[in-house]
Amino acid sequence: MDLLKELLSTDFRDLDRRALDLWLGTLAQVKPDMLARPTPCPDWTLHGLIRHQLNQDAGFAAAARGEGARPSVWRGADLGDDPHAAAAASADRVTAAFAAAGPRDEFHLPEIGDGTAVPASLAIGFHLVDAVVHAWDAAVTIGVPWEPDAELVEASLRVAAIVPEDGRTPGEAFAPPVPAAAGAGPRDRLLALLGRSPAWR
Repeated sequence: MDLLKELLSTDFRDLDRRALDLWLGTLAQVKPDMLARPTPCPDWTLHGLIRHQLNQDAGFAAAARGEGARPSVWRGADLGDDPHAAAAASADRVTAAFAAAGPRDEFHLPEIGDGTAVPASLAIGFHLVDAVVHAWDAAVTIGVPWEPDAELVEASLRVAAIVPEDGRTPGEAFAPPVPAAAGAGPRDRLLALLGRSPAWR
């Protein structure tokens, strides 16, 4: 079975929720004075990174309801006074939307390209990668461990291998791949595949 067929036949919903819990566990350690810190995404402070993930949650949830083609649903997230609470509510909404989606549903993902629609399994896999890797972005920004389990890393690596490179530029959510160090483990290979240096500080 080739990689794409394998991904299309995988139900990522439970793994996606675990990825969101990893993300939320990191955000629980964020203090208000950390929100202005720079992150590995050069154009985003930590506040901007969190807002981006909330926008992704909202967009993917809308896509699961058949409304993802409207660009406005991918913008406008508000962290309010409690970013962790906002992220937790956002995670619950996207989890519920994914639970209601059928395996043969198609999600419109305009961030990949106008008119682009992908099967639900693959779309949820893309969201999984977002949550896992942005959890690293947040963790390294505030200096706490990033500890996804081996199954999350392996699933993320498989999905990341087909994330389009077209349009990936520095400053976007995912930059072009960078070389991984010789003998790098799965976590570091995942980061390198999505344009991150594990040595970033």
